[in-house]
Amino acid sequence: MNVKTAASLMGAKTDGLRAEFFDKEIIDFSIDSRTVGEGELFFALSQPDYERAGFNGTFADAHDFIAQAFARGAIAAVARRERVAGDEKMQALSDRLLLVDDVIAALQTLARKVYEQWAQPVIGITGSAGKTTTKELTAHVLTQCGRRVLKSERNYNNGLGLPLSVLQMVSRGRRPDDYDLAVLEMGMSSPTHEIRRLVQITPPDIGVELMVAPVHLEHLGTIETVVAMKAELIEGLKPGGIAVLNADDELVMEMKSKTDGPVLTFGIQNEADVNATGIDTARFGSIRFRLRTPMGEAAAELPMTGRHNLMNALAASAVATALKVKPELIADALRTARPPRMRGEVLDFAAGFTVVDDSYNSNPRSLLGMVSTLAEASENVKRRLVVAGEMLELGPEAPEMHREAGREIARLGIDVLWGVRGLAQEIIAGAEEEGMTATRFFESAQAAAAAALDEARAGDLILVKGSRSVETDKVVTALRDRFPLAGVDR
Repeated sequence: MNVKTAASLMGAKTDGLRAEFFDKEIIDFSIDSRTVGEGELFFALSQPDYERAGFNGTFADAHDFIAQAFARGAIAAVARRERVAGDEKMQALSDRLLLVDDVIAALQTLARKVYEQWAQPVIGITGSAGKTTTKELTAHVLTQCGRRVLKSERNYNNGLGLPLSVLQMVSRGRRPDDYDLAVLEMGMSSPTHEIRRLVQITPPDIGVELMVAPVHLEHLGTIETVVAMKAELIEGLKPGGIAVLNADDELVMEMKSKTDGPVLTFGIQNEADVNATGIDTARFGSIRFRLRTPMGEAAAELPMTGRHNLMNALAASAVATALKVKPELIADALRTARPPRMRGEVLDFAAGFTVVDDSYNSNPRSLLGMVSTLAEASENVKRRLVVAGEMLELGPEAPEMHREAGREIARLGIDVLWGVRGLAQEIIAGAEEEGMTATRFFESAQAAAAAALDEARAGDLILVKGSRSVETDKVVTALRDRFPLAGVDR
């Protein structure tokens, strides 16, 4: 895609653009002047764009960094027309600017136009937890079954990340014809109809609802608001689109009323179209089960840990089933799946202990799901340790949510519990209420990491989990720096 085409698709004004730039090919698209590279189109985001798009917080004005982006090799920049008008510094750069009323809207419009020209199926995935893992599992299964899949990068699931993911198909020499379908995360953290905006960019042919939990309540207020915002994915399905719903989540199943199209369910506890029977978790880091779908059944194994990951695999299996993939092909693909980094990675150390790195994010439901997995493990386990970081954006009930999590961790029979930062003190307090004594609280992840080096020993099974900004991943990094992994020479 060249600059002229991009400008036309997003409706940008190019009156001041030097003619030599019109036919230049865009290598990639960037919103960060610090990482923009040679031949990229830079989108200069500013506070008014963020506010209109429903983002929380105060942001730097990227117009101040356009010159820096050019110095790094950007061929042109998309800028806000009113921001450029009357600004001498901006006027000096105007021969390389594409002018729009709203830069985020322009980015989203460009992605929407690329999607419309491509016009292939989109799988949209949302939920209070598990989006990235399910996206990766779904993309993996479909790729292994011969589909050419475009997927969201990392956890790019908001009004910036999703359009950037779509624009991958016209970046770095790629073409839309290289892809058969797209698997895209769709997230939200405020009551500003974020998912509604995302489905307007790429209306899903298949919409997956994983679960509803009390997350982002600091901004969303109530669980009812979470449900309403998540349901926008189902409301935004294409006519006749398929809703893939978690049969084990009552709040998700209520979303059936949001669509007149087909519904495919997945689950373990309740009756579901796609389910797992004969579940065997005796071997930590692996789940054996029988996959049952409307198209038949097959013996399957998932090289991951935790029932929540089994549910994520069933969601991916339901998407594949909706696309008429046979269960034996799905089962074959699941055998080679791997968890995304910091989302349930099982690390076996040569010193004889095992760490479950689930440090990317946390909420009460996902924390207790992983702790339950530890509690069930029996093979070669002498001690079960949980390093639980503070859980953020839970709203006014956050202290009690943390305390109840601590009580439940103690009830599950965990041997050692560490809390990291802030409200994790309440996790410790709750556990101690239940009689647990092997507890410690650390003000920072760095302090916990230093202590972990002396604590870990053979036979330990250690879960590390916390909200991203708590940085509990530093505990894992410290252990990896000190101790070699099993089978790895140093």
